[in-house]
Amino acid sequence: MYCFHISIISRNFAAMSKKRYIFVFLWIFSFIGVKAQYNIQCEDTCDHVHGLDMSHYQGDVWWETVATNSNHKLNYVYLKATEGSSLIDQRYYENIQAAKRNGMNVGSYHFYRPQVSQIEQLQNFRAQCRPQDQDLIPMVDIETTGGLSDYALQDSLLKFLDLMTKEYGVRPLVYTYTNFYNRHLMGSLTGYKLFIAQYTAREPVLNDGRDIFAWQYTGKGYINGVRGYVDKSRLMGRHSMREIRFPRRRTNIRYY
Repeated sequence: MYCFHISIISRNFAAMSKKRYIFVFLWIFSFIGVKAQYNIQCEDTCDHVHGLDMSHYQGDVWWETVATNSNHKLNYVYLKATEGSSLIDQRYYENIQAAKRNGMNVGSYHFYRPQVSQIEQLQNFRAQCRPQDQDLIPMVDIETTGGLSDYALQDSLLKFLDLMTKEYGVRPLVYTYTNFYNRHLMGSLTGYKLFIAQYTAREPVLNDGRDIFAWQYTGKGYINGVRGYVDKSRLMGRHSMREIRFPRRRTNIRYY
């Protein structure tokens, strides 16, 4: 009789233990699934999707340190490639190779000179920035009028953006700062995503109410792996990394 009770208790305990193991396994699995889903969503849409833009001004960069110490909040980096019709950033090749080697999402940008030939500027950028090396769509940095009127400036910039769009098969981002946009570009960049610099605690607001894709909120940021200051930015609202991923397609050089 005693042995019979022991046998029943043992079977009940084994059944309870099995149920407990199944419950624990399912709980852990669901937690991992939720966490993975959360990380994927936050990589694309949460308000802590942060990035950098860098050039030769940062000097030597320890990209492995930059990549491994970013605590998953650093989702992208834009590297200066070219300026005007002939200038090539002296660190561009080194930076893009090292950043990609360490698993970072990389894009390239061109500093636009409005008074210089659009075709020559496109040739300069395209010669350095192969589509197959890009994780993110190109970006055009416009911060100077070049002595042009607002109308002439906008016309010059739009022609260049059109050339870039035809060359790379996707509309580039446009980077500028709040005051420059409000004074010289307002109402002229319909259809282009805006990357706006404003170094204040308040989020930028443009006078024409245009949506802002990304906000560069400081030019004096710090990050492990870089000596001195870096420019830091983040995506705005519910914008996502998916919007700026470079489409994987073959492009041919076309100079218009």
